Amino acid sequence: MQTLSKPSKSYNRQDWQRGYDSQPQEMEGWVEAISGEIPPQLQGTLFRNGPGLMDINGDRFHHPFDGDGLICAFTFDQGRVHFRNRFVRTEGFLKEQTEGKICYRGVFGTQKAGGWLGNLFDLNLKNIANTNVIYWGDRLLALWEAALPHRLDPRTLETIGLDNLDGLLKPGGAFSAHPRIDPHSELDNGAPCLVNFALSAGPVSKLTLYEFSPQGQCLRQFEQPIPGFAFIHDFAITPHYYLFFQNPIAFNPLPFVFGVKGAGQCISFQEQEPTKIVIIPRDRSTGEPTRTLKVKAGFVFHHANAWENADGTLGLESICYDSFPEVEPDADFRETKFDTLPPSQLWRFTIDPQAGTVERQLRDHRAVEFPTLHPQWVGRKHRYCYLAAADQVGDNAPLQGLIKLDSETGTQEFYSFAPRGFVSEPVFVPRGAGEEEGWIMMLVYDAARHGSDLAIFDAANITAGPVATVHLKLHIPYGLHGNWTGKTFVD
Repeated sequence: MQTLSKPSKSYNRQDWQRGYDSQPQEMEGWVEAISGEIPPQLQGTLFRNGPGLMDINGDRFHHPFDGDGLICAFTFDQGRVHFRNRFVRTEGFLKEQTEGKICYRGVFGTQKAGGWLGNLFDLNLKNIANTNVIYWGDRLLALWEAALPHRLDPRTLETIGLDNLDGLLKPGGAFSAHPRIDPHSELDNGAPCLVNFALSAGPVSKLTLYEFSPQGQCLRQFEQPIPGFAFIHDFAITPHYYLFFQNPIAFNPLPFVFGVKGAGQCISFQEQEPTKIVIIPRDRSTGEPTRTLKVKAGFVFHHANAWENADGTLGLESICYDSFPEVEPDADFRETKFDTLPPSQLWRFTIDPQAGTVERQLRDHRAVEFPTLHPQWVGRKHRYCYLAAADQVGDNAPLQGLIKLDSETGTQEFYSFAPRGFVSEPVFVPRGAGEEEGWIMMLVYDAARHGSDLAIFDAANITAGPVATVHLKLHIPYGLHGNWTGKTFVD
């Protein structure tokens, strides 16, 4: 009887680890090294954000989520590509660069020198501005959900300073790093609007919802209390609702207060408790109540999309983990044992607010993250979803490819950069109204040359591979989120 051996790993751990090396260099200029041909219709700028520094003078941050925000701008102009990267000059970044040492505790476990005594009762967190960047209402904002955004000059990426959005945000306030853009707001006669939230967590947590016009004016704002502690990174919208997953976690602040752990390490997953789906009406004039439904326990960082069905049910697709991926105080994220962790997978939820029921369906067995789709389908039922994905089905592993899932036929397209390529979030850049009319852009770390590439795919044909690849002279550490604007900002 023949025994089938399991395929070897698609990656080398040392290759993957080098993608987390700090990148202190800032540069700008027109990129000369391009494979393939830049589509002539591409005109605009891709902004990306993510942690760029993983240490201060060799003293490492405990987790990359504690790293300082590095903004990258790829500007496409008449077949050419201009690249610029620059750190967000936050107050904390400037202080640590001046003093040459870690001066702040991090949410995910970074501590100052001196052990617990050196961190005792110090609850002052550094605004690292490292999670997202978006251009809206003639403002370029670097976002970190635990504090105010930083405004940047879109042409130079220089930091202008903290931005309270014309007094809308109060000192010490926050603004989520996961805004959504409704392409056709029914509350604004079909005009687009930007939707975002702020979270104040506690025994009774509070969500503050905001909606902004294309000019940056606040159209709507209100507060919604939700019982219990909430740790929420992302949300989804439909034409009439906001949808939030309240993950089943508990927070014990004492180890943080007494200088033993970071705040994010004080979270514990409560597998015996359900996940709560909070459904909040967007039109406050209707008097429709907020509803909370329960579903099997799990943890969600990112949602792909939500929509409304003709029968009154809601659809929602999300990336689900079996539990919260805890960050241990003595662990090294570079030594992550992927084989021992369950994969993050795409699930579809069918929600009946009136009946109070939720059905779940696994969309695909592959480990995936960072879902995206054509922006004209945000809040509407979509057919195609694009995600960063592991190379092999069923295994938990670093993200090395791009997958496109077709919900109508159940088929998929896949392209892999394995064994030495590792990917970050894909971004959909539209060129028409059709769901496949556009390009997918994603940063790829190429371990073979310790450099990064921007791969550009035709969204209608992922398996064909990139139509063009922009090769940078330096590597960009694995990023988090970014957005496209049709505007260019180079002379």
